[in-house]
Amino acid sequence: MSFWDQNFSIAGYKYGTAPNAFLVEQQGRFKPGGDVLVPGDGEGRNGVWLAQQGHQVTAMDGSAVGLNKAQSLATERGVLLRTVLGDLADWTPEPVRFDALVLVFVHLPTAIRAGAHRRLAAGLRPGGWLLVEGFHPLQLQHRSGGPKDPSMLFTPELLRADFSGLLDERLAWQGEVVLDEGLGHQGLAHTTRWLGQVLG
Repeated sequence: MSFWDQNFSIAGYKYGTAPNAFLVEQQGRFKPGGDVLVPGDGEGRNGVWLAQQGHQVTAMDGSAVGLNKAQSLATERGVLLRTVLGDLADWTPEPVRFDALVLVFVHLPTAIRAGAHRRLAAGLRPGGWLLVEGFHPLQLQHRSGGPKDPSMLFTPELLRADFSGLLDERLAWQGEVVLDEGLGHQGLAHTTRWLGQVLG
């Protein structure tokens, strides 16, 4: 059983069923009823919430256990959720297909991060939005979640470099927030928040 399959095999939802606060705050920028891709959606809390807002959502993850729970949550909430099992090391979305891309606490190894980010961004249509929230290196001072490997954490500058030439930066921020996302993310945290929009 993979690390994430094991993580998501607990009773209940590891990161809760409520959507990420930054996503809720910024979702109004997205095209109403648009196609949204949510890689690394795990148990579906963000994808299901976006579907509840009227979006057509594709939730992609490497854990079949997580995606099964995402489908259960979608059924419980009365919405449709398309799920795709894949590995972000090589998975590529259909090009120029999506109106928004949501990456919430999707931390990848350095060897694949920039390539995966750029492949995912290529799935956005002109004017499409990319929303990212992830842990900043200063998160290592806190116990509220996230990888312990500093190379998997990111700053606004790192994201700016990853998406250079593909997206216009609309928001870049890093600082402390209080997380209340299930058992997995609880308490004071230091995160990076970033918004970009497709050039042209």
